[in-house]
Amino acid sequence: MTKINVLLASLIMATLSTPLSAQDKLFTLEDLNFGGTNYHNMQPKNMWLTWWGDQLIQTDVEACYTIDVKTGKKTTLFTLDEINKWAESDDLKYVRHLMNATFPYPDKPVVQVGNRKAVIYVDFKQKKVVWQDSISEQTANDWNAASKATAYVANNQLFVVDAKGQKHQLSTDGSREIVYGQSVHRNEFGIEKGTFWSPSGQRLAFYRMDQSMVTDYPQVDVFPRSASYEPDKYPMAGMTSHQVTVGVYDLQTDKTIYLKAGDPTDRYFTNIAWSPDSKTIYMFELNRAQNDCRLVSYDAVTGEKLAELYQETSDKYVEPLNPILFLPWDGNFFIRQSQEDGYNHLYLHNSKGDKIRQLTTGPWVVLEVLGFNKKQKTVIIKANKEHPLQHRLYSVNMKGEIKQLDIADGVHNGMLSPSGNLLVDRFSTPTRSRVIDVIDISQKNPRHTNLLEADDPWRGYQQPIFECGSIKAADGVTDLYYRMVKPSDFNPKKKYPTVIYVYGGPHANNIQASWHWASRSWETYMAQKGYIIFILDNRGSQYRGRDFEQATFHQLGQIEMLDQMKGVDYLRTLPYIDMSRLGVHGWSYGGYMTISLMTNYPDVFKVGVAGGPVIDWKWYEVMYGERYMGTPESNPDGYAKTTLLAKAKDLKGKLQIITGYNDNTVVPQHCLSFLDACIKAGTQPDFFAYPGEEHNMRGHASVHLHERITQYFEDYLK
Repeated sequence: MTKINVLLASLIMATLSTPLSAQDKLFTLEDLNFGGTNYHNMQPKNMWLTWWGDQLIQTDVEACYTIDVKTGKKTTLFTLDEINKWAESDDLKYVRHLMNATFPYPDKPVVQVGNRKAVIYVDFKQKKVVWQDSISEQTANDWNAASKATAYVANNQLFVVDAKGQKHQLSTDGSREIVYGQSVHRNEFGIEKGTFWSPSGQRLAFYRMDQSMVTDYPQVDVFPRSASYEPDKYPMAGMTSHQVTVGVYDLQTDKTIYLKAGDPTDRYFTNIAWSPDSKTIYMFELNRAQNDCRLVSYDAVTGEKLAELYQETSDKYVEPLNPILFLPWDGNFFIRQSQEDGYNHLYLHNSKGDKIRQLTTGPWVVLEVLGFNKKQKTVIIKANKEHPLQHRLYSVNMKGEIKQLDIADGVHNGMLSPSGNLLVDRFSTPTRSRVIDVIDISQKNPRHTNLLEADDPWRGYQQPIFECGSIKAADGVTDLYYRMVKPSDFNPKKKYPTVIYVYGGPHANNIQASWHWASRSWETYMAQKGYIIFILDNRGSQYRGRDFEQATFHQLGQIEMLDQMKGVDYLRTLPYIDMSRLGVHGWSYGGYMTISLMTNYPDVFKVGVAGGPVIDWKWYEVMYGERYMGTPESNPDGYAKTTLLAKAKDLKGKLQIITGYNDNTVVPQHCLSFLDACIKAGTQPDFFAYPGEEHNMRGHASVHLHERITQYFEDYLK
């Protein structure tokens, strides 16, 4: 056996379950669904933690506690009542809990808390407020610890309030069409916000997006007596896109300049980063075809272009997702992330852009950079080096030597202290719901202190059997991993209706070596009702490297279906799978896959439920759609092959399509056009819409949604 398969086999053996007794309680969707009334009681016990320098702090509703990282002992630091006393809070200013308390200065006894009127900073040694802002409840708040200045957006305009409370208005032409200081490019390319403070806090880089030339999609608010028009700017593949520029505001001069990056038409600017001295701005610039990516530097004072430091091209696409990171012990060097060798790895460059060396290498993926250890001169990362299903924690020195920091299989997430000496390690395994350790990285042999080993919150309930395994992809070579969820009273001599849950698209995967193999709670609900659920991560999904994900390039849905049908072939070999009662369900890309499988293999799938499905990629947004499919003009055969409109005539089984009526991600045009095609073809899908909901159902509507999905299979598959 290979090392990977040995690891997988050991994890599988650890999760083999036996049926529980008949008197154990049954789950409801109020227990299992995130919108349910009892959902919070069914989650593993947790601790909310943050760092104050190298001091670990537990934040809770009524108090904050220091935690001794050697012993785990807790000591009260201050209470909620004390904070409100020191802040002289009245009913309007009352701080209601300390769950979100942070400690912005590693060397000062200052805590940041919030109330209805402001964000306040309390010195808990002097027992008094030392600073507060007055602009809370605005959008896009971005506070800087160095200058105490805050950037925010109000009434479509971008403002900065300095430490003295003086307001500076940076824009006057902001509107629905001219957007300042907010996320651009529809949150692709790793973009999550629109303002970026320099390390000194004296300069602010920000996005300005002109989307006046972008076509409106006609969303409607149906709740007023006279429904109102609420258009949404939605650039579709091949159509005119927005134009983005990057401004830089200087607090000291109170002036704004714009980077001289040239014509912004059909270009993407992303992953903005500052030099340690706050004088230079770096960003990745991508052409519209997304196959030519360049790292460019600019003078933050004049906006002049300084240098093109790096270029990466591809015959498919390049997707920059992370800004460069300067070494905290030497600002003449930075780390860049790229898939240029086939897997996302770290590369060390000097400030001129010269590549010094590749720091990580191998058939595995760097998932996240957690930070740096300044003393050891290492970078701390999360990666799936041991196995594609595991996320582990490592340190890497500047010679490329790698050292594992955690001590258990599973899926780990880390929170590094500012110095990089200490690491909170939160993880779970298929049989352990949540574990929290503290790792002392400063030791030659890292010391581990356990803070929490959560009990199984589902104890006392009839739990299904969770299994994991692998099959070969349609290419006969590539390993694909699956999860199977069986009823708690599973009998291999019986025949079970089976539902394939599918997503299948990029930037997501379903199978991980976390609790219950990352099973969705709805799968437990279905297993309780007597179904087997099967989930397979096909080629095209994430965390398996560039070629694995790019196998679907210019033909979305095709390779994925071939791999999913290999999963069906595997199910055929299992005597307890009733192949005459096979269903399929997915949401978003999974909705697209559901209808694709239902119409391409109409004699295989009896019932399907497709949520928020893409129907034709020409109606999807520019950035995502063109990355994987090109434009309808450049790839007409691909668009013709992948549209589901032509497949409406092939629908044979029972299909329910569900959408949020105000979906601004996969707009309702997709579902409605497919319904029209079915009407013309004489086929009969079912349809349900959630008024006022967007791409995913929020709150208790999600409980209603999953009951509806379940009932459809109960009505037509069981």
